[in-house]
Amino acid sequence: MNVQQVLPRDAIPSVDDPSFVTDYDGRADDEVIVVDVVDAAVADDTADAADGGEVARAYPVRYLHYHEIVNDRVGDVPVAVTWCPLCGSAVVYDRRVSGEGESRILEFGVSGKLADDDLVMYDRETESEWKQSLGRCIAGPLEGHELDVLPASLTTWGRFRETHPEGVVLAPPGGASEAASDTDDPAPIDYDAAPYEAYFEMEGFGLGAHRGDDSRDWNRTDLDPKTVVLGVESGGEAIGFPLPVVEAEGGVVTATVGDVAAVVFAGDGGVHAFERPTGFEFRRGDGTDDGDVTADSDVTDGDDDQTGRFVADGTTWDGATGVGADGRQLVRLPARRLFAFAWQDDHGRDAFFGVEG
Repeated sequence: MNVQQVLPRDAIPSVDDPSFVTDYDGRADDEVIVVDVVDAAVADDTADAADGGEVARAYPVRYLHYHEIVNDRVGDVPVAVTWCPLCGSAVVYDRRVSGEGESRILEFGVSGKLADDDLVMYDRETESEWKQSLGRCIAGPLEGHELDVLPASLTTWGRFRETHPEGVVLAPPGGASEAASDTDDPAPIDYDAAPYEAYFEMEGFGLGAHRGDDSRDWNRTDLDPKTVVLGVESGGEAIGFPLPVVEAEGGVVTATVGDVAAVVFAGDGGVHAFERPTGFEFRRGDGTDDGDVTADSDVTDGDDDQTGRFVADGTTWDGATGVGADGRQLVRLPARRLFAFAWQDDHGRDAFFGVEG
């Protein structure tokens, strides 16, 4: 693991006292990380988080470019919403850790370091350092500890507003950030700027590519380094589901990860994983929104009405939300959304679904 100090600590400021509003100042196609209080409650194995009148929350990636970490609380669950632009890595963690007979809640900041081009977070309680894409402590008193991943999704603001009409969005935190500067010193944030637009569009990857220097090498041709991957881990097994692979299989694949039966959908331009109920066989749907549906294997990818809709157990399911037309809800799996190179850095070249390696 290559760890390097790139910026001063906290030159990119975390958001530690977030506030939320109902109106968003960006565009409908802006990406947002979504944390649903019901998903958090299921992951926490408690109903308390769903009983307090809480609603789903959206965290715009447009803001996270300048902050990278939001320390928040969703219902009863203290969460860290994390984003590494270089790795395209969106992961939501439970901020509670246990050890030596005690449990503590951590608050995370941006260390200014990168580990294999991935954000290194630090906790302000022990100053331990954590690799963001892994959620693992790599240095300090808590070295070896791992954070629990929480269910979350990456979608657009327009889609979030459609599926969560009562939901709220992070208010612009403001302030200054190194991501707004041409130097290593923070500058006032302009959220209308796009500091990583050129990076996302170029073939190269890693810090060198972002800064206009040489890209890292990529030693495979079956995946692009910036292919979007959804990583699911359970029982010591890790499988990354590349978006193009899922799309090529009609938008839905199934797999067993450790002891978890998973169904993985391509929808809303991303990848989404849920627990697969016993006996459910998902197929591309005919686009009907009522409970009386049929499966249509001839549906084409070019038919927008069919995109992201699937049929199983007599109803149509939204692949991005896991919501059935009859009101049932699939259980979203904890997962990490990131670029292929970052998943390979963490888990090796063979840890991809449907790719020979």
